[in-house]
Amino acid sequence: QVHLVDSGGALVQPGGSLRLSCAASGDVLDYYAIGWFRQAPGKEREGVLCISTRGATTVSADSVQGRFTASRDRGGNTVYLQMDSLKPDDTATYTCAATYGTTSCPPLLLQEYDIWGQGTQVTVSS
Repeated sequence: QVHLVDSGGALVQPGGSLRLSCAASGDVLDYYAIGWFRQAPGKEREGVLCISTRGATTVSADSVQGRFTASRDRGGNTVYLQMDSLKPDDTATYTCAATYGTTSCPPLLLQEYDIWGQGTQVTVSS
């Protein structure tokens, strides 16, 4: 069974950029849709976006439209979340999650994703 390790979180200034990584062990990610979720302090975890097995993306949070993009490496080992024009409201713990399948992304709901990374902290502050 695949295991996920997400990383890349950091303290950045507003307007800055980060690229988060979701790295697989035990299996490649070619057959998994990968969702990105985030949880701010005191709030429920929310879905951000998903990248399908074919590289198509689905954005869930309107606030990240045009600023966040996901991609896959050719080896199938890693999925990336590129975050640009970061805002303080983007501050959260970001977690990648996988679900097995070759179709388009399922809804960005917790129940739709079976395998989860440990989370990486993103803080946007001056």
